[in-house]
Order: sequence, then C-alpha cells, then structure tokens
Amino acid sequence: MIPHLSSSAQRAALVLAAFLVAALLSYLSVRNARADHFAGLQTRQALERAAELEPGDARNWYLLGRYWQFHLEDSDAQKAIGAYKTAVSVDPGSTVSWLGLGSAYESAGDLARAREAFLQAKKTYPLSAEAAWQYGNFLLRQAEFEAAFAEMRRAVESDPKRGAEAFSRALRADPHVNQILDRVLPPNRDVYVDVISDQITGGQTDIALQVWDRLVAIHPRLSPRDVFPLIGALRSNKRIADARRVWDQAVIVSGMADLQGPSGSVLWDGGFESGIAGGGYSWLFPEGLRNLQASIDARERHSGDHSLRLTFDGKSIVSSMGICHYVPVSPSTSYHFSAWVKTRAVTTDQGVRFQLRSLGTQDTSVAVTSELHGSEPWTHIEIPWSSGKDVQEVQVCLVRVLSDQLENKIKGTTWVDDVALVPESAEHPKP
Repeated sequence: MIPHLSSSAQRAALVLAAFLVAALLSYLSVRNARADHFAGLQTRQALERAAELEPGDARNWYLLGRYWQFHLEDSDAQKAIGAYKTAVSVDPGSTVSWLGLGSAYESAGDLARAREAFLQAKKTYPLSAEAAWQYGNFLLRQAEFEAAFAEMRRAVESDPKRGAEAFSRALRADPHVNQILDRVLPPNRDVYVDVISDQITGGQTDIALQVWDRLVAIHPRLSPRDVFPLIGALRSNKRIADARRVWDQAVIVSGMADLQGPSGSVLWDGGFESGIAGGGYSWLFPEGLRNLQASIDARERHSGDHSLRLTFDGKSIVSSMGICHYVPVSPSTSYHFSAWVKTRAVTTDQGVRFQLRSLGTQDTSVAVTSELHGSEPWTHIEIPWSSGKDVQEVQVCLVRVLSDQLENKIKGTTWVDDVALVPESAEHPKP
C-alpha cells in the first residue's frame, strides 16, 4: 500500500527520517570498515581500537585475546583471558573464542577452567575438527590417553589431513604402533598414506612399514605410486626383500597383478600397460630428454594395448637415455632376459639395446643384448643373465653404443614391448 501524505510537513518529515536512517547506516558502515581496518593491522593499539569501535563483534575481542596470549614480547595471560571472556559473552556460540579461552586458561595453569572452556567449544560445534583436535591435545598433555586418542580420532575423521600429526603426537605418548593405529587413525587410505610418508621423512622406516602392513590389511584400493616413498626408503636401507614384498602387495591391491607379463617374469609391466612410472619397481623416464622423444604408443605394439616408442631426431649423438627399470631378483639365480623390438629407418649401425647391471655388489660387469637398426619387424631379442651370491637387484636400461661411423647421430623410431626377466629352474642355482 502506498501512503498518501496530506501535507508538505509530513512529506518533509518522511524525507528527514529517511535521511537520518541513511546517515546512521552510513555511519555504522564506516565504523565497521574502520574496525576491520584496525583489526587487520594486528598491533595492540589497532586491535584495542577495533574492539572500541565494534565492541559487539566477538571477532575483535578474539583477535585481541590472541595478541595478549601469543605476542612474544608483550604477552599477558590474564589480559588474554579477559579478552576471550568478553568474546564469548558477546557471542556464546563462537567456537574459536571458547578454544582461545581454554588455551589461555591452560597457559595460566587453571586446568579446570581450561577443560570447561574446551568442552564448551565442543558443545557449540560438535562436528568441529579443530575443537576435537585442541581438546584432544589438552587431554594428551594431562596424560589422559584414552580420552585424548578418542578426540584426536574424531578430529582426523573430520579432517584427514591431521592424520600424520595425530599419529606422531600419539606415538610420543604411547610407543605401541598397533595400539595407536587402533585408537587414533580411522581406516582411511589417504590418512595412512600420509602417515607413511611422514614417518619416512622422519627416518622411521620400520614404523612406516608397520603402518603399511596395517593399511594392506584394510584392503583399500591403492595405486603403486602410493608406495614410491616407502620403496625408496627400503631400497636406500638395503632392505630389498621388504621392498619387493611391499611392491608385490601394492600391485595386488591396485588390481595390476596381471601386468607382470610372461609367466614368472620378475620385471613388472614389461608391456608398458600400467601408466605407472617414476618410482618403486616401475619404469623410470628422465625429464627433459633432448633429441629423443619417449612415449607410450597405443597404435603400434607387439602384444597388449601399448608399447614404448622412442623417436630420435638425428640432431645428437645419443648413448645413455636414462630409461631404466630396477628389478628385485634372488641371489645366485640364473635368469632369461627377453624383449621384442621393432625399428623404422634407424640410422647408423648402432641402434637401441638393453643393458643389465647388478646392484648392491662390487661386481661392475654388465650384460648387453644385441641391437637393431634400419627397418626391422618385431624381433625377439634375448640373453641369459645370472645374479651373484649377494645380488638382490638388477638395473635394466635402454642404451646405445656409440657408432664408429663418421655420421653417428641417430635418427628414426624404435618400439619396445614385452620386456621380461624370468628365472630358470630353481633346481640349478648359480654356485
């Protein structure tokens, strides 16, 4: 309904009222903006000014409380408590203000009031990961381990990124890994992977391996990439048997066990089918290859769906390509290495070949296959190879011997597929 104003006085009064309302709103808006400006400066004077301008804004009192609590040169626990108490009186539902109050009370040694404040924070926001995390850590500092672990688990369930830190803190209180896994970590794949990575970074390979064993027992869907850090740590510590076991388990739970290739081959993904590379016991491809393009080819292959395609541009003398595969093997065992290779217009008399080098031993001898150049159809190449008594790994690399020809820059395309390393009968191990 539109009111009808009967006199000019009434119309003037309405205009004046509208002006006053607009002026008030403008004033409040400016005051609020000034308070936000001062709060952003983070100095004591600015924060006090922000609280003075907007005393009804709990955030300003919360920020002032944090200043008094954490400033390195100007901290004051009682002033911090006072600011936080004002914040929760202004807004009793402010979870962060209750958490700040609890933390300040704890710093001041008033543990009973600290507990009350933390519990109040949880009541304001029962699903808050931060509230569960801070209360859990408070309980941990009071040596109330069962209750602390339960709160930390709730925090990790709400925020899985807290998993690694929760595990590490709990482990300092209780060194029993399996108990911590039971009580602190939810059965979440990403949480476990993060914990394993964090323990490896801290040099705790044994603990990382225990966490991995529990993760496998959960039967998650994993990628072999998830164990690259663990395989790397185990290999660095010469724990090849453990590395081999972890890789085999990862391959199984990832659903890629059928990529092993020929029956009995210990070289994984010899057909380049997985799309997995760069770590563990997968193919390694260096970055920034010059004058050589390495790619997975879905059109030309010997079997399966893919092969490895190497294209040389003829601008460089290529020898080492850096395309390798670490393979776990058994000591004192005879193997049969094989691969299928195809070439198209490969120049010079030296094309691509395979080189097998034993690792973890002083024996530096290598075994090298024959090469293919020119244009050849899919050709089966093979050589016997035997591991020494202390050899647990072999490095298989694609290499090229330098040509004696005057023009020895290589050009053309080579395809590789179905690479395999198969142990011969176990009845005839190498002495």
